[in-house]
Amino acid sequence: MEISTTVDKPKNIAPDVALNAVLIPSQDLPKETPTVSGYDWENGTDYNKILESYLRTGFQATSFGKAVEEVNKMLKCRSVPLTDETSDPYEEDLFIKKKTNCTIFLGYTSNMISSGLRDTIRFLVKNKLVDCIVATAGGVEEDFIKCLAPTYIGDFNLSGKSLRTRGINRIGNLLVPNENYCKFEEWVTPLLDEMVTEQIKDGVLWTPSKVIARLGERINDESSVCYWAWKNNIPIFSPALTDGSLGDMMYFHSFKKPGLIIDILSDLRRLNTMAVKANNTGMIILGGGVVKHHICNANLMRNGADFSVYINTASEFDGSDAGARPDEAVSWGKIRPQATPVKLYAEATLVFPLLVGQTFAKYYFSNKKNV
Repeated sequence: MEISTTVDKPKNIAPDVALNAVLIPSQDLPKETPTVSGYDWENGTDYNKILESYLRTGFQATSFGKAVEEVNKMLKCRSVPLTDETSDPYEEDLFIKKKTNCTIFLGYTSNMISSGLRDTIRFLVKNKLVDCIVATAGGVEEDFIKCLAPTYIGDFNLSGKSLRTRGINRIGNLLVPNENYCKFEEWVTPLLDEMVTEQIKDGVLWTPSKVIARLGERINDESSVCYWAWKNNIPIFSPALTDGSLGDMMYFHSFKKPGLIIDILSDLRRLNTMAVKANNTGMIILGGGVVKHHICNANLMRNGADFSVYINTASEFDGSDAGARPDEAVSWGKIRPQATPVKLYAEATLVFPLLVGQTFAKYYFSNKKNV
């Protein structure tokens, strides 16, 4: 009788290497770690509760929830009354003079004003919920142009060649007839004439913020962001004011009545001084480019902003400032190390009205009700 020298291996047992790889023992998470949960639709449609549920939903929904918390921190800080020690009674520049305990800087690119987000921004400016704006040239001129003629909804797939032959300009899926810019030229040219005259006769030193304030005053239209900014002494800074239709109009005007000088350095000093003198600062920046960096760099002058929310779709892999996450700004001293900044990767027209609804609107109407 032969005796087998082989050992029978148990059947249906996974290899040890796989078991050890997949079934690694877990370490306990901190007790305060939130669990993932979404909205309970059995409770019906409650949009406030839906948005509140975002914080524990995950991905960009959680970033939205954190952005709500960050803006509400700004508003809580803002609600602390100024005292004799924290106010600035001797400051004569109404743009620089502290109005609240938290100076909120709002930045946005031109497409935000081209879109219906203009109405949300106007709400913030009309009701003095922000203290300073930095915008591109388009973020200024498109506001005035909309007072003169409408912008239309089109389609991303419309042929550029066909639109060009029809004298229609496309901004994404928005359409702006050339006629709108003709109306803008007719309106703004006499005002540029006045500015040159005042510069020569009265020695007025024009800066982008002064130009925008003058135009905001003269548009005299309550649908305008710039009108309310002028009325409420909220500065709108635009360091690249000539990079758009307004620059085109200034170019054409320079042949008819040359000599207009616009000083950007005085505005830089004005913006930086607002940040330096502020008790606390909050930054809300829609998009990237010059508006993002200009606000962040102003806050560098005070060793960083206390509260920050970025909303854009840019990624950081190319090293662009637009795509840079808040932690990069911490390295520069533009956001304070102890701050809790948020970047929300999203297209602003989708999420900013919801963010305003969960923060500024609640704050405003609650205070209005209690007055």
